[in-house]
Amino acid sequence: MGKNMKGELMLILAAMIWGAAFVAQSVGMDYVGPFTFQAARCLLGALVLLPVIAGFSRARPKETAQTRKTLWTGGALCGLILFAATSLQQFGLLYTTAGKSGFITALYVVLVPVLGIFLHHRTRLNTWISVAIAAAALYLLCINGSFTVGRGELLTLGCALCFSFQILAVDHYSPHVNGVKLACIQFLVCGFLSLLAMALTESPSWAAVARCWLPIAYAGILSCGVAYTLQILGQRVTSPAVASLLMSLESAFAVLFGWLLLRERLSVKEYFGCALMFGAIVLAQLPGKKRTGPGPA
Repeated sequence: MGKNMKGELMLILAAMIWGAAFVAQSVGMDYVGPFTFQAARCLLGALVLLPVIAGFSRARPKETAQTRKTLWTGGALCGLILFAATSLQQFGLLYTTAGKSGFITALYVVLVPVLGIFLHHRTRLNTWISVAIAAAALYLLCINGSFTVGRGELLTLGCALCFSFQILAVDHYSPHVNGVKLACIQFLVCGFLSLLAMALTESPSWAAVARCWLPIAYAGILSCGVAYTLQILGQRVTSPAVASLLMSLESAFAVLFGWLLLRERLSVKEYFGCALMFGAIVLAQLPGKKRTGPGPA
């Protein structure tokens, strides 16, 4: 199996794990606050990666001072962005369904190429068309009968924007450092920031955390420890366009697991909005005509 195929399979598996994680996050907040859940999952995710790092380190050459600096800088930046993204997502799930949250979060796949404009990347016509389709999809998903956007949908839109920055940061740092170490530092930073926010805004109890052990274990071990590491490793050998498309499948998995496990139901209008959003995601990643002139893609 080629490296590209392995990378694509890693990203598909990550998308499936993330899709089910929307259910774990939604259920978890029946017991604990958003920051408590987030701190527990991220620190658990970092913890389960430590033996993996120890095993890989024996077979790898020693890192240079510059590599370590890049690793800690990238890990801290990715962790800070991840804290903002997951915080908005956690609070959004207090007010919207797991399925809707999954599809709105997937808007990052459209936002990534749009943000690329500021990095002097050329944006193709089908990207702008996909943005227009996504806007229509968001209207169907987020606007209720009184033409107002719900609090949960607004928070999740902010989450999608933050995840766009996180993907760009991972794409920048992952080729230059150890991917598992980058993921571990990212979770440590996000976890400690969540602990600080928890101490300032919430009053969790050990009994509540104990009752929430299964959602925390899934979100920490699989969603953080496994899926985000698969993202970092998969992006190293997969083109950004293909990687974004594969990761966007989490939105479909989120609706599927929300239906199977939480018995969530969407209206016909909302299902149509989901279909439009998925179409926008696919369109944004379709390859354009090859260019012969200079300049970034």
